[in-house]
Amino acid sequence: MAVRRSVTFLAAAAMLAGCGGGDGGSSGSNASGGSTTAGTPTPTAAAGCTLRERQDWVAAQLREWYLFPDTLPASLDPTPYASVDTYLNALTATARAQRKDRYFTYLTSIKEENAYYTSGSSAGFGWRLGLDSNARLFVTEAFEGASALAAGIDRGAEILAIGTSTSDLKTVSSLYAAGGSVLSDALGPDTAGTTRYFQIRDAAGTRTVSVSKSDFTLMPVSSRYGSQIITDGGQRYGYVNLRTFIDTADPALRTAFAQFRAAGITNIIVDLRYNGGGLVRIAELMSNLLGANRATSEVISYTTFRSEKASNNETTFFAPQPQSVAPTRVAFIGTGGTASASEFVINAFIPYLHANAALIGTNTYGKPVGQIALDKAACDDRLRVIAFALQNSARQGAYYDGLANTVEASCRAADDLSYPMGDPREASTRSALDFLQGKSCTRIGASASADVRATSTAAVSRVALAPNGEMSTAQREVPGLF
Repeated sequence: MAVRRSVTFLAAAAMLAGCGGGDGGSSGSNASGGSTTAGTPTPTAAAGCTLRERQDWVAAQLREWYLFPDTLPASLDPTPYASVDTYLNALTATARAQRKDRYFTYLTSIKEENAYYTSGSSAGFGWRLGLDSNARLFVTEAFEGASALAAGIDRGAEILAIGTSTSDLKTVSSLYAAGGSVLSDALGPDTAGTTRYFQIRDAAGTRTVSVSKSDFTLMPVSSRYGSQIITDGGQRYGYVNLRTFIDTADPALRTAFAQFRAAGITNIIVDLRYNGGGLVRIAELMSNLLGANRATSEVISYTTFRSEKASNNETTFFAPQPQSVAPTRVAFIGTGGTASASEFVINAFIPYLHANAALIGTNTYGKPVGQIALDKAACDDRLRVIAFALQNSARQGAYYDGLANTVEASCRAADDLSYPMGDPREASTRSALDFLQGKSCTRIGASASADVRATSTAAVSRVALAPNGEMSTAQREVPGLF
């Protein structure tokens, strides 16, 4: 089996956050996360696709490839389990309890995953939703080419009520109070044509808007603010915001860094605040674009499988690109939704830039392991199984509780919905600029929610809303996507 790597993340539904990812190929690996329901395709009549056959196949793959084989039960009868997902969750329960595999191993659809990683295709309103600790629901980002932004709804808008018509609007607070998946279910199925009515409050006032879900292609780097040169205090800084590590990010990232290079910029802000992961090859590209002064003998990462699979171990070296810059300082903006491939990039620069590479915002999620993709093509089943650990050149990699205690420099900052990302007035962007300018700041602690509360007396912790049920690949990779 040829191993091709990709990185991804998914927070458990109980955390109301979701991110994930995987390689677009039939046999690939990623540093990823999963959920209790992972978009398992409906079993078909194809040979080998009965429930029991699929369950047995999943168990066999884990016993061969799982990074934590000592945590698997010696034997586990699949008969009591009504689905592949529930059986898979039972097999990985011990590793989850040890925080080694927080739903990172899951089953998904080959066709759906390939479509997302190659083109960013998805269906929905085209926004990210964040739920705060006061049960208030906000749009944290709206995507170009999708229906929400076309309806005039953008970052910072609060959703007050949701309904299938203007006459049955139900407040977000009442939907949340009903518990379970009532709030996310109110948004309807992720199929084009699904229409909902929203009472929205933003800078323009309060209004009721009808929005229909549609098919759209997610741009990994926003055409509005994803790449820019910021002038602040008489100096210029490069700013790039990467939403997700998919193949279409390649040209966008190259274009951004070519502009920075042409302008002679060496102080860079890399905004990964909502980025749950994706393809390792794109994470490696971003590392190389930040590595103009790195030698090809210098290590980006070590990939280590369990002892029986050590022949698959890899060492990845820097390969500077024509667009690469040689950074003096880099400010990585992150939150609890920053995971996997995003953490891979941040971790890669700690041994080289030391305190000149800082984490800005709050602590990251904590996923220093990766997946391979194993396919049962007749059933459209792709098993994403945690199979390897990731480390930087200094062999740092056990950041299961996030990178706050691994990075040498960090600055605590809020995710400020009052301004667009990349606006110097936005709190995290401002803190990143201050770090690049050598100003002092308060270090990030291990608790993201505590950090958010501490940044302002008015601040509250906010997490990405996730469906409490079947989750698409796009929702795994793009936390809060609906």
